[in-house]
Amino acid sequence: MSKNGLFLTIVWICIAAVVYYLADNIQNPNKLGALGSGTEVSLQRGLDGHYRAEALINGQKVNVLVDTGATGVAISQAVADKLNLKSVSAIRSSTANGDTVSYLVRLNSVKIGGIEAKNVSASIVPTLQGDVLLGMSFLGRMDVRLYKGEMTIKPAS
Repeated sequence: MSKNGLFLTIVWICIAAVVYYLADNIQNPNKLGALGSGTEVSLQRGLDGHYRAEALINGQKVNVLVDTGATGVAISQAVADKLNLKSVSAIRSSTANGDTVSYLVRLNSVKIGGIEAKNVSASIVPTLQGDVLLGMSFLGRMDVRLYKGEMTIKPAS
């Protein structure tokens, strides 16, 4: 390969990396660093209308979809393996995709920005596509407000 061809290849790789970075920040604007450490977190809605964020579960970074319609925190098998979670019992659950078996677990902590809840009930759902649904077993402890494409979460007083 000539020097000119190598240079063009490097330029195209850099352009692709920049496009990927920009697209990821547009689709997932709520990164850990941007959420801060205050007692109130503001999430921006993604282009698809959902609220996604990076959170810490048991101190490890995971991607979550904030779901006020979910009863609890639902964790995919891949994330459960990454977090080394062990279930305490199996239960039948109803999901948007039908009935399934899930496995109950307790999370030491769930933290989004500076908001943290300890001893949160959750379930490992092996059929879950994606990472984590952050449902009401976490959100029920919070004051959650929606206004003009922004979700504000703070501890309930």
